[in-house]
Order: sequence, then C-alpha cells, then structure tokens
Amino acid sequence: QVQLVESGGGLVQAGGSLRLSCAASGSISSINAMGWYRQAPGKQRELVATIISGGTTTYADSLKGRFTISRDNAANTVYLQMNSLKPEDTAVYYCNAMISWVAGTAYRSYWGQGTQVTVSA
Repeated sequence: QVQLVESGGGLVQAGGSLRLSCAASGSISSINAMGWYRQAPGKQRELVATIISGGTTTYADSLKGRFTISRDNAANTVYLQMNSLKPEDTAVYYCNAMISWVAGTAYRSYWGQGTQVTVSA
C-alpha cells in the first residue's frame, strides 16, 4: 500500500512563509508527477502546482512568483515553498502523486490527508 504524509502547515501572518512537505512511502516502483492542490471552505479543490520526475513544473497562474514546488526523487518527497502569504491562501493543502507499484504497470493517483494552512490578516 502507498501512503502520502504531509507536514508543515500551520498559522502564519500575512506576508509570512511556510514550507509544506509530502513524503510518499510503501510499495513504490516509480513516481511520475507530484503536486499540490488546495481547497478553501465552500470552494472546489484547485491546482496549486505540479512537478514531474524530470523537474518540469506547472503553477496556477495566480500563484506564480510566490509559490515554488520542488522534489527530492531519492526521498520520494515533494515540497511547496509558500512566500508572501495572503489571507486568501487559507485552505487545506493536499499532496497528490502518480505512483506505479511495479515497473511497467500503470500509474495510480494517490492523495494525502491534507494539511491546514491559515493566513491571518
């Protein structure tokens, strides 16, 4: 079985920074894309950023320049550095990874349990 465990969320004042981490563990052959999504109260889950194994990244347009995604392939871990945080960044942040259990088999999507980020004005 595969597990994604997020950490690093919390309460921060506007203008501050947080760094989220998400480590994948279990029966893993390879990981393709890893990413972060967020869901604010009363809103749909939305893409924050993704990164593939080769390092290519994509970001939500509104977050470019403030958020940076990175990954450590050896540690099966993805990070999200969030700077200049705003109250509207308040949400539960979820980690996602496309993981293959056995070499040559299809990738499956896995989600972490989510970590709360609260930005006070």
